Amino acid sequence: METFKIEGNVPLKGEITPQGAKNEALQILCAVLLTPEVVTINNIPDIIDVNKLISLLKNLGVKVTKIAKGSYTFQADAINMEYLESEAFKKEGSSLRGSIMIVGPLLARFGKGYIPKPGGDKIGRRRLDTHFEGLINLGAKFRYNKEDHFYGVESPRLKGATMLLDEASVTGTANIVMAAVLAEGKSAIYNAACEPYLQQLCKMLNRMGAKITGIGSNLLEIEGVTALNGCEHTILPDMIEIGSWIGLAAMTRSEITIKNVSWENLGVIPGTFRKLGITLEQKGDDIYIPAHTDGYEIQNYIDGSILTISDAPWPGFTPDLLSIVLVVATQARGSVLIHQKMFESRLFFVDKLIDMGAKIILCDPHRAVVIGHDFKSQLKATTMSSPDIRAGISLLIAALSAKGTSTIQNIEQIYRGYENIEERLKSLGAKIVSE
Repeated sequence: METFKIEGNVPLKGEITPQGAKNEALQILCAVLLTPEVVTINNIPDIIDVNKLISLLKNLGVKVTKIAKGSYTFQADAINMEYLESEAFKKEGSSLRGSIMIVGPLLARFGKGYIPKPGGDKIGRRRLDTHFEGLINLGAKFRYNKEDHFYGVESPRLKGATMLLDEASVTGTANIVMAAVLAEGKSAIYNAACEPYLQQLCKMLNRMGAKITGIGSNLLEIEGVTALNGCEHTILPDMIEIGSWIGLAAMTRSEITIKNVSWENLGVIPGTFRKLGITLEQKGDDIYIPAHTDGYEIQNYIDGSILTISDAPWPGFTPDLLSIVLVVATQARGSVLIHQKMFESRLFFVDKLIDMGAKIILCDPHRAVVIGHDFKSQLKATTMSSPDIRAGISLLIAALSAKGTSTIQNIEQIYRGYENIEERLKSLGAKIVSE
């Protein structure tokens, strides 16, 4: 098991460019299954989860060609549907949560789609009901093998339908949209997710010949077409990585510029960090964060009560950044309540921060109160293990700000979501080595 050794309390400086968005890439890659024509995708991040999905697509019969760093062509003109019932697929598909999004495209184009219970972060219940209820609404027959944890949907021809999603699931909406674009007739999807990733998927599908309206809203209307064409698509910069670098700059009191962030797609992320007292400056399409040598102070509400930061479906604050916000708050002036509404196990990494000296009260699986140190008491180095992608990067940020040398185990979790992170941190002056 690979580990990071990090010498903390080292000021950083420089520029860093965010990778392509992981969550968008997983959707976009699945969409190549909707057409036999060539699809070119740019700005694909070189991370474990994305590379696993590309490997799965290859095993399905998709022709994959790398044309430059982060740019590939995909052609799904000879799909091997028998692979879906192989033991190899059951093993490969179960190691990646994003694999669930191949079901909608395969169902729409080939009349059937199968998937083993997907893997991914262990952050609480992540049910798949929204995905399959939406596909059933479009006319699919559903089956589930409890012994093998194997899901299947089949339909010779999907038909458009009006539906209300029971939750605004990003991957669930993506799966249903990719099925509905080739369904017969019109579909209306209420309570649809509207994250930038989903907007990007819909825009790409429209360039391929789909007819989707309402993009960016929670009502998507789709007029089915009989076939889709190839296209070229460029993935947005990863907003979660951008938020991670903002947190890193604040915690290490470093002067950092984050390049080419696509400001118009960041939503409330900059404003949420500003509520923690962090100074952010927009310079063109970059974010400049000065060194916070005097620290940063959490804003209270107008009546003086403690600030609450909670996650919500877009355009609310993304749950993937709550771990970062929590870590950043440990060295702020003031206190904040972190309310993680979506996943009941995502805050369980705070015991590792408490071991480092952070003042955190875990109220229940969803809420934690953080009492900031104002840098008067530094976090102390320790040995810890990364439980998931976002907790992993949060612990890494904590270690970079701590006094002494920390060890982080199970860093494969971090590699799942962050490209070439060791070298990129070193370019800012971080003292970090993998072993």
